[in-house]
Amino acid sequence: MTHASEQTPTAPPTPPGAPDTQVLPVTPLTRPTMATPVSHPTTLPVPPVPPTLEDRASGALVGAAVGDALGGPVEGCTPEQIVKRHGGRVEGIVGPFHDDWRTARPIAPYHKGDGHVTDDTLMTHALVRVYETVRDHLDAYDIADHLVPDLIGTPRWIPELEAEALPLQRIFLAEKWIVARLHYGHADPREAGVGNIVNCGAAMYMAPVGIVNAGNPDRAYAEALDISGAHQSSYGREAAGVFAAAVAAAFAPEATPSSVVVQALRLAKDGTRAAIEAVCEAAASLSDYESALGPLRAAIAPFDTVGPDYRNPSLGARRPSRLHAIEELPIALGMLLVGGGDFRATVLGSVNYGRDCDSIATMSGALVGALRGASAVPAEWAAEVSRASRLDLQAPGAALATVAREIFTRDRARARTHEQAFTAISAIPAMTEASER
Repeated sequence: MTHASEQTPTAPPTPPGAPDTQVLPVTPLTRPTMATPVSHPTTLPVPPVPPTLEDRASGALVGAAVGDALGGPVEGCTPEQIVKRHGGRVEGIVGPFHDDWRTARPIAPYHKGDGHVTDDTLMTHALVRVYETVRDHLDAYDIADHLVPDLIGTPRWIPELEAEALPLQRIFLAEKWIVARLHYGHADPREAGVGNIVNCGAAMYMAPVGIVNAGNPDRAYAEALDISGAHQSSYGREAAGVFAAAVAAAFAPEATPSSVVVQALRLAKDGTRAAIEAVCEAAASLSDYESALGPLRAAIAPFDTVGPDYRNPSLGARRPSRLHAIEELPIALGMLLVGGGDFRATVLGSVNYGRDCDSIATMSGALVGALRGASAVPAEWAAEVSRASRLDLQAPGAALATVAREIFTRDRARARTHEQAFTAISAIPAMTEASER
């Protein structure tokens, strides 16, 4: 699927056997004549310089944080409620939904809005710190050995509490599950997620996995599945793997919103794949988020166990299933297509969708940032979120890009070792019945 905004002028066909190279548009040259003196050579168009690894890593994490902060104040609301409260669609950073947010249920005591990030960003940055410590690929045991101690042992500034506190005191119950199962229950980290409610809790902070596996969605998918086994099961775990893969795919030099979706569909399984396919089919014919809000919700509804009333889910909600999917990832991918990779259009569509829109915008913001680099994120939004949340939004991306380079160097060495070993093994003459005699 190719979004209308991604279409480019058709290039001439490549002759059979010719190398697959990019054909740049060239300004036609006029043959000089005696009547047409040429004073300056015609200048050829300069192709845009693609974003660097560091720029994309920063873009992904800043984009995720900004999306999180924009979606936080209207989380759990419907598009109609958002319009009623704000007199129209949300178009930037807004204040709390309730004036009495300190006591209003179900928000209290969190100060959502005014540029404050939520637990999505807190968990994302915590995972970055684990990568900074381990400086290699992670598995479920690293969650037990490093992420859990970070959540329960180091006070940090919590924007929604406007105070320094342990991250454990802010994260949702589904994330507290990690601490209960691993720190207190001593569960096998690879299986600790079994029994938790199935939601987007693991997927929402998997962007770092995609970054360290930039350009390798298969490796990102496998690593995220391993990591998230300590947190989630079923389609919640599957979404974590697919989101990490989508972020990794967005780093490819020629990546587009459509190519990211293609890679997500290639790897996704069961209800998650069906949900992404349904939502993205609906999104493919839409070019603005206003017209997409209803169709995307209708497309995801058959796969969503929460139901129409987000604040009052049914008894069957968030239970393991091979037929269902979390809502957040398919909608984020759908908005990526609708927005054509434009940050404002993609993230504001995610925010005004409502429901779990902070996590939807976290994911879609990370994808656009990975595709386009840090400059895609409106500077005024990034600056205000950084100021209001008392967070350095640039440092995590820079640190993770350095770690990603180190991991890639190790991966190349490991691949060479494997190649040498396999070459030696395959050179051994095959055993035959004759030789056995």
